[in-house]
Amino acid sequence: MLAQQSSLLGSDATPSITRLGAGLTRTRLDARSWVDHRLGWIAGSDAVFDEVSHSTPWRAERRQMYDRVVDVPRLVCWYEAEAELPHPVLGAARLRLSAYYRDSLPEGFATAGLCLYRDGRDSVAWHGDTIGRGRTEDTVVAILSLGAPRALLLRPRGGGTSARFKVGHGDLLVMGGACQRQWEHAVPKTAKGCGPRISVQFRAPGVR
Repeated sequence: MLAQQSSLLGSDATPSITRLGAGLTRTRLDARSWVDHRLGWIAGSDAVFDEVSHSTPWRAERRQMYDRVVDVPRLVCWYEAEAELPHPVLGAARLRLSAYYRDSLPEGFATAGLCLYRDGRDSVAWHGDTIGRGRTEDTVVAILSLGAPRALLLRPRGGGTSARFKVGHGDLLVMGGACQRQWEHAVPKTAKGCGPRISVQFRAPGVR
């Protein structure tokens, strides 16, 4: 069973989506790339974490790494555009995000990719979501974080100074403009004790 430390807002609150524009902070990474960050966008998010962590059909993946096959250091689940998400708040969040970012993403958010980081040993390496539209055009990727906070880093492609965001307990991080082509993002391993975190990534059709 997954155990997490509740946020200071408390875990007994009924889950709800707060107003998106209030408290939203935009960081310009360069002239064409930006990140929006909203703390505590989902109120009562610990209850959402508990249900999603138990109801999602998580699977472990293995990947070729040079001359051997290794375990991917996280559990994953993918939901296509028409699939029902594992909690109604996630479906409502996708609709709210699609409406808010309509000017930047006219087609709206469609798919949802879920990753479960069980503890500090789970991670994701530097990458950009460049399959599909993200390879040649601007797109928007929204990440909703549930559970224990983790660091999410962004750096220019090819290396350079990284930007650091701490996300968890219902926080929202949205990457837009040319971010997927000109920047990479990662969730590094940490030796510090931390509880599990679920990352919910909303993307446009065909973007991975």
